[in-house]
Amino acid sequence: MTLDRGRLIQDGRQIGIGLDQLANSILAGADITAVQALTLLYILQNAEEGVSMTSLHLASGHSKATVSRLVKRLWEKGYVSLEPSREDRIQRLLYGTREGRQLRAFLEQSISRSEERLYRGFSAGELEEMDRLQKKMLRNLSTAPKSIQKEETT
Repeated sequence: MTLDRGRLIQDGRQIGIGLDQLANSILAGADITAVQALTLLYILQNAEEGVSMTSLHLASGHSKATVSRLVKRLWEKGYVSLEPSREDRIQRLLYGTREGRQLRAFLEQSISRSEERLYRGFSAGELEEMDRLQKKMLRNLSTAPKSIQKEETT
């Protein structure tokens, strides 16, 4: 049997979409999407020092425009506030509000339920191997533009 690498890529996309849909259905009652929940949790987990838009962009892998839209939605719902940095009065940092902090346990539980559903039936060894292989793919992608450029100039 020949391995269809294109199918692996398609399956990976479908897994991501399916996980988002599952998490969105679990979170629907709270009027927050999975990606908003993950963004808010990141902000809440870094509440002491605050979170810059740039650090949120880098941590999430989302474009700056997407991060801006996510933050705007969370701000409109009253879950985050933007405050000037104590060290650099020009930079604004994100902090969770009381309303955002009140959601934290529910969001963590909801995300955990989604993950439990996704990984049901996997052994610890299988999950460790999947983690290793995914990290390897991410490393390959992170170095791809440099190697492609080198191939094109030689």
